[in-house]
Formats: sequence, C-alpha cells, structure tokens
Amino acid sequence: MKKIIDGRIYDTDKAQQIGTWWSSQDVRSFTHCEETLYRKRTGEYFLYGWGGPQSKYSRAVGQNEWSGGERIEPLTAEEARRWTEEHLDADEYQKEFGEIAEDDSRTVLSITMASSLAERLRREAANAGMSLSAYIESNLQK
Repeated sequence: MKKIIDGRIYDTDKAQQIGTWWSSQDVRSFTHCEETLYRKRTGEYFLYGWGGPQSKYSRAVGQNEWSGGERIEPLTAEEARRWTEEHLDADEYQKEFGEIAEDDSRTVLSITMASSLAERLRREAANAGMSLSAYIESNLQK
C-alpha cells in the first residue's frame, strides 16, 4: 500500500518491515485485524493495518453498512517503540531499539541526521550483524 500523508509518502513495498501483530480472532471474524510496523529509509516509522467490518479499520460503505478496511498511520519513534514493546517479542524489540539494561544505564535517544548518513549507518550495522544501537556504541567506544 502506498499513501501520501501530510506531504510525506509511506510505501509498504519500499519500507523495512519491523514486525507484525494480529488479533486472536479467526481471520474470517468481523473483528479480526492485523498490523505491521515499518521503518522508512529516512528513519520514520509507520503502521499499516487492516481488519474486518467490526475492527478499528472498518469503513462506512452506506447507511449503517460497514466493510473491512486498511490504512497507514505515521508514528513517532516513541510511538513505534511503545507499539513494538506491546505487540512484538523481546528479541524483535531489541533488534530494532537496542538492548535493555536492567539498571536503567541505557536511554532511548531520538536524533535527526542526514538521510544518507542514517541509511549508511543502518547498512553498516546490518553488514556487521548488529543492531543500529550496538553498532553506534561500538564505533564510539573505539
């Protein structure tokens, strides 16, 4: 799905999929829904979701008539972190947002940088088999 929201383009085919969650109802249920978190190469997060006519993704198709629907919702880094914490497992969370220390010695940062540099960092971290956080830390500790 591709959508332009507030002058920004969100495309599920071009963004990196972080993880998927689905409701416990059968896929044929009117209340069933699924959500997938994506990260654009710019570092922006968005959620793609779809669901049945009684899900939060429903859409009106007439007077008192509803159908299943889909939509894209941009998320801040903090909203994406919270969604990941709530809907994905610990390994998926740490792969995207870094290790969690039990002693509060770690903190979440939100930074802005040139898109080309951010993409280079992500690529180098992936090539090294490390999370982005671990890659940055290892380079700063040299």
